[in-house]
Amino acid sequence: MALAFSIGIVAGLRSFTAPAIVCWAAYLGWLKLHSSHLAFMGSIAAVVIFTIFALAELSADKLPKTPSRTGPLPLTFRVVTGALSGAALGIAGNQSVALAAILGASGAIVGAFGGYQVRHKLVTSLHVRDYGVAVLEDLVAIGGGLLIVSRF
Repeated sequence: MALAFSIGIVAGLRSFTAPAIVCWAAYLGWLKLHSSHLAFMGSIAAVVIFTIFALAELSADKLPKTPSRTGPLPLTFRVVTGALSGAALGIAGNQSVALAAILGASGAIVGAFGGYQVRHKLVTSLHVRDYGVAVLEDLVAIGGGLLIVSRF
């Protein structure tokens, strides 16, 4: 269940990164989603679609007009992708899917607000451009997500 919460944090940092990593893990056989209602996440179509969206999000995040992740629509989307990713980990771990989804959604809220605060504090206290901190945040989200799904 801690992994479901953790993948939610990744969704809070980058909304499409969490489900893209879960799709790759299911496709590669790291996560067993066969015969479940989330088996589609292991399909090549899901891998391609979520990967394209994740890459687009990584680029769009650096643009000055990108809306805040804590706004109503971006936050809601992060909660949904956190819940989806958490539920997949619940299935793979033979745990309660509902509880894993709730933990994934909760982790997304923590990741969105916590990530925003950490990024803002680093930019202002270190007097660096936001771009550099954003790239570091990308690496944390990707690396953290891979670490999480590799635990299965």
